[in-house]
Amino acid sequence: MALCLDDFDYELPEELIAQKPAGHREESRLMVLDKHSGSVRHTGFSDLAQWLPPDTLLVINDARVVPARLWGRRETGGRIEVVILDPPPAEAGPGEYDSECLAKPTRRLRPGVEVFFGPDLAAEVLNVTPEGRTVFRFRFDRPPLEVLEELGHMPLPPYIKREAEGGVEDKLDRERYQTVYARAAGAVAAPTAGLHFTPDLLTDLKSRGVEVAPLTLLVGYGTFAPVRVEDATRHRMHLERIYLPEATAEAVNRAKAEGRPVTAVGTTAVRTMEAVARRGWPLEPFAGQTDLFIYPGFEFKAVDHLITNFHLPRSTLLMLVSALAGREFILDAYRRAVADRYRFFSYGDAMLIL
Repeated sequence: MALCLDDFDYELPEELIAQKPAGHREESRLMVLDKHSGSVRHTGFSDLAQWLPPDTLLVINDARVVPARLWGRRETGGRIEVVILDPPPAEAGPGEYDSECLAKPTRRLRPGVEVFFGPDLAAEVLNVTPEGRTVFRFRFDRPPLEVLEELGHMPLPPYIKREAEGGVEDKLDRERYQTVYARAAGAVAAPTAGLHFTPDLLTDLKSRGVEVAPLTLLVGYGTFAPVRVEDATRHRMHLERIYLPEATAEAVNRAKAEGRPVTAVGTTAVRTMEAVARRGWPLEPFAGQTDLFIYPGFEFKAVDHLITNFHLPRSTLLMLVSALAGREFILDAYRRAVADRYRFFSYGDAMLIL
């Protein structure tokens, strides 16, 4: 059955697109949706423990964002901005590494063109894909993540405006665009629902009996790539690396067997659990890749509840939350969020779907 892209559109005033995380100036707001009763409530994110059942299993994505945004120069001196979409693995050593990248300007990036980013990093253009992404062969003289930590900047979404690289906000983003439990390096975007959590809030949740278990989805281009086909079911997600540890698989299986709810922190945690669940039930540990695309009509096997931010119109993320709670209910909640001046997107406020 076709899924019309226009059915996932809504109007959002530009001033509601958050430029800084709420928690650094004021408390993040939380909209609580009950998909069974249709109720909508408003509270602060610090009150999360009051809304989660005390026997909840809370599943978090511990992906760590790599500073994969680089500024370099061609041999002729022209300046180039590059975002590495598939950063080298954390254990990678010096050497060559190929990756698709977002690059601009692209008009002079032909195969064979050299770009220099610093004394320990250069790259050669291999080709440009039909989708307009540039494939580079990077040459790292030191371990890649070490070099990127020194030369790179956080790959913020384009709707977060920054005056220039190296400024005060740019430096603060290294801390703010990272969850407090980030561990597994390799993502090019933060699992943003987790940005609202603080160490004190996690301690409070655990003291109330909430179990917390980690998994990993290294957030890549597939999570935020725009849908370019009118029938959304024809959209194809890019592969992203996932890891479901044995302890977390067992925790999910145990919670489901005991009738306890499983609450995913973010759409990436949902996609990881549901991708592994498609391989068989009960869950087993898994390390690999997924291109799972969740949209209305999807049958959830692992996830009951979801903590998430407010997502872009016509996006795969909005389709995922609509699959969990119903499209009309979600779009009505979004209209309320606009009317109540919630902050939207990566640095915005949050929603809890029960």
